[in-house]
This record gives sequence, structure tokens and C-alpha cells, in this order.
Amino acid sequence: MKKNDTLHRFLTLAAIAALFALAGCRRDEAQALGTLEWDRISLPAPAAEKIVRIDVREGERVTAGTRLVQLELTRTQSQLAALQAQAQQAGEALAELEAGPRAEQIAQARANLAAVQAEARDARAYYQRLQPLGRQQLVAASDVDRARAAAGNAEGQVRAAQAALLELERGTRVEQVAQGRAAAAAAQAQAASQAVTLEKLDVVAPRAGVVDSLPYRLGDQAPVGAPLAVLLVGDAPHARIYVPEPIRANVRVGQTARIFVSGRDDPLPGRVRMIRNEPSFTPYYALIGEDAARLSYLAEVTLTGRDAAQLPAGLPVRVEFDAVER
Repeated sequence: MKKNDTLHRFLTLAAIAALFALAGCRRDEAQALGTLEWDRISLPAPAAEKIVRIDVREGERVTAGTRLVQLELTRTQSQLAALQAQAQQAGEALAELEAGPRAEQIAQARANLAAVQAEARDARAYYQRLQPLGRQQLVAASDVDRARAAAGNAEGQVRAAQAALLELERGTRVEQVAQGRAAAAAAQAQAASQAVTLEKLDVVAPRAGVVDSLPYRLGDQAPVGAPLAVLLVGDAPHARIYVPEPIRANVRVGQTARIFVSGRDDPLPGRVRMIRNEPSFTPYYALIGEDAARLSYLAEVTLTGRDAAQLPAGLPVRVEFDAVER
């Protein structure tokens, strides 16, 4: 295919050279050379999936919304299901945080507090009974120390149980609720993003146009970002030309022009829609004689003739600009 493209380009350039060699006698006209082009839309692969269906042919005219290529859905559908489940889990966790602790949990915390308070009273009473016996040396000093430590430990457990009950009674902190909302929003966003990817696996035409190229075939697995289809769109083609520096000051956006297309005797009307402010590399076929030593500026001229929509891309053109009223 590359060999054919090279041959086509060579023949195009040869035709341009032949066309404008004959135009050398018209140096008095403000003219520029280039080729006929259509606006192109490239539809990239959203995921590295196998092509399982191709519904159009190259050169076929399609309307907006027409399905062009179908990619395999299985893996992306499974990933979407997993993300949706995670989003649901995050949503339920947020609902739990917003609801706060259950009444049963508070009742359990109160019961635990009552139990440790009872144990603390028992440990304190035992220590108080043991103290006078220790002073009389009727019991070992180590027993008294253990009783004092047990009483202190019981008091600590009471304070811990009181704090746990107070935490439940005050409910969930606002910071925890905010974190739960953020986690739920992130999970939902991931699921929504995957849903968009799944939808893009069904490649459709965003605009009406002509299928210019289908680079991959049935069964191929294109890498992410590779073009699955290229469309030519718009009501009419445009001339992509290089304006020589000597006439650049006399060319304006909106200016009318005449487009001479190779193979046609009569020129087509057109209008300048864009011209670059900075000079660019100029193909050799756009340079005529002394123009080779001058700068050129890339421009685009829209064809406004009624039969312009039937012209194919790639034809060499010569554009003559009408005079601008000052």
C-alpha cells in the first residue's frame, strides 16, 4: 500500500508541475498553488480490543450516527460491572456513615460501661480491704501492690468505656461523612468513565460524510489511539495552497478567489477561510522560478461552486485572488 501511495503522490506532483508550467505566462495574476482537500475526521480506538464487525466500505457516504466499526465488548463490560459494584459499595458505606451508630451499638456500649464499673467497684473494695492488712503485715506487700494495680486498671477501663459510649452517642464525625462522599463520587466517576469507553467501542460517525479510510480489517486489534476510520466531512472541499510572500499582503480572510482545478477548463469560485501568519516549508511544486527564494504562507480557500462537492481530494489546483477594495 505504501508503494501505491508513493506512486499516486508522484503522479499528482507531476500533474501539478505540468499544469503550472503552462501557467508561467500568467505572472501578472496574484496566484498560489496547492491541492484540493476535504476536512478529515479521525476516529481513534478507545481501547485495544479486537474488531468484530465492520459495517461500511471505503468510499461509502454515511449519515451522522451510522455505525462504522464494532470492537469486542466482553472485557470492557466486565470492568464496568466491577466498577459499578465498587460504586454501589461506596454508596452503601456512605449511607452507613450518614445514618450513624445503631441504637443496639449504643445499648451495648452502655452495658459494657456498667460491667467495667462493677468490676472497678469490686477491685477498689478489695484494695481497700487489703490496705489495713498490709499495714499490719498480715499479707504480703506484693499482694497489696497487685490489688492497687488492679483497681487502677479497672478505673482506666471505666474511662475507656465512657469515651466509647460518648463517641457513639455523638454520632459520625462530619469529616468521615465528607470522606465517604468523596469516595462514593470517585467510584461513580470511574464507573461513568468506563461506561463511556464501552459506548465508544461501538464506533459511529459523528457527522455525515464519506468513509475515506478503514486502516484495519476484521479481526485486527488496533492499539489505543490508532485511527479505526477516517471520514471526509463538509459540504465542499477546500484548496490547501501556499501563498508566495510577494502577494501575502494582498490576501485576506474572506477574500474571493478563482480556483483552477486540473482537468477542468472553467474556474470555480471560492473564498479564503484561513491563512497562516508564519511562513512554512513550501513543497517544490508550489515554487515557480524566482519564487523558490521567497517565503510562502499556508492558506485554505473554500470552494463555493454548486458542483464542488463532487470533486475528489488530491487534485492539483491554482488559485487566483480577486482584488481587494481599499
